Amino acid sequence: MQKKFTPSALTLKTFILLGTWLGLLSTLAAEAPISNEDVPPPWAYPVDPPNLVIPKDDGSLRHVPESTLGLTLTQVRDGFLSPDWHPNDHPPMPEIVAHGRKPAVMACGYCHRAGGTGGPENASIAGLPAGYILQQMADFKSGARSTSLPQRAPPKNMIALSKAATTAEIEEAAAYFSGLKLKPIIQVVETDMAPKTQVHGWHLADLKNGEKEPIGQRVIEVPADLEQFVSRDSRSRFIAYVPTGSIQKGKVLASTGEGGRTVQCAICHGPDLRGLGPIPGIAGRSPSYLVRQLYDIKHGVRAGIGSALMKPTVEKLTLEDMVALAAYAASLEP
Repeated sequence: MQKKFTPSALTLKTFILLGTWLGLLSTLAAEAPISNEDVPPPWAYPVDPPNLVIPKDDGSLRHVPESTLGLTLTQVRDGFLSPDWHPNDHPPMPEIVAHGRKPAVMACGYCHRAGGTGGPENASIAGLPAGYILQQMADFKSGARSTSLPQRAPPKNMIALSKAATTAEIEEAAAYFSGLKLKPIIQVVETDMAPKTQVHGWHLADLKNGEKEPIGQRVIEVPADLEQFVSRDSRSRFIAYVPTGSIQKGKVLASTGEGGRTVQCAICHGPDLRGLGPIPGIAGRSPSYLVRQLYDIKHGVRAGIGSALMKPTVEKLTLEDMVALAAYAASLEP
């Protein structure tokens, strides 16, 4: 029997104080002067183009390595189905994770995969503290957690789902995903030149035509095997191209704070950045996702309780700093 997790209760006084602080942060963010970095970087917030061609289902069965399961393209696109290619990799999925609840609650494993690995377009949530997951769902529901680019489908879906799901369903999903272990699935590659990409399903995909372009100050994160990822296989792997020298720069920032530019990450996230108590681990997770969170917190659109505590640590960070921190964290063992 799975253990039931519930978020820690806050006293009314603490809640009021935090609410006042969040309101002040929102006011300050609204009055902040516009800068060149106030436009969300398109490589971190990919948006499907209106002319994106969606392949039609020809009825053939799709397969992934080391699995005997066969599913059609229609099945892997079904938002109320979490393709279970490797059932021995995880405990039995709760119904809300495997199939959701029609018509309003998609299967949690559809986006986050049966193994909780997610992808660059959303989040890997395997092994996150249950209380943290519950708090994020509460923040989505209350509006405290939003996104710098509201037209992106993944956060829109999370906001809608958080309002439709029941407390019991959210607790069951949180217990399931928190009990999983995130495996190393990201290869971080430092380079001056990155492969040319296109937006595909709210994330970047390598064009595989041999063409390259200067990476600049970007993270170019792509599935190693696009078709395997499209099939929603939890064993999918990713390659994250980052600027040369960014991992070491991120390590220095994370470990020293660079003389007050930020706060040492280990204070909250643990010495190996794998989490500390209710604080989530960030080691080995998607650098694209990490950049979005740092950017969203800095710009006040992610302003839940935990985000308010993060605000002072990110307000002085440049986008280049965020890229470096994300590259370093993603390069670590989860």
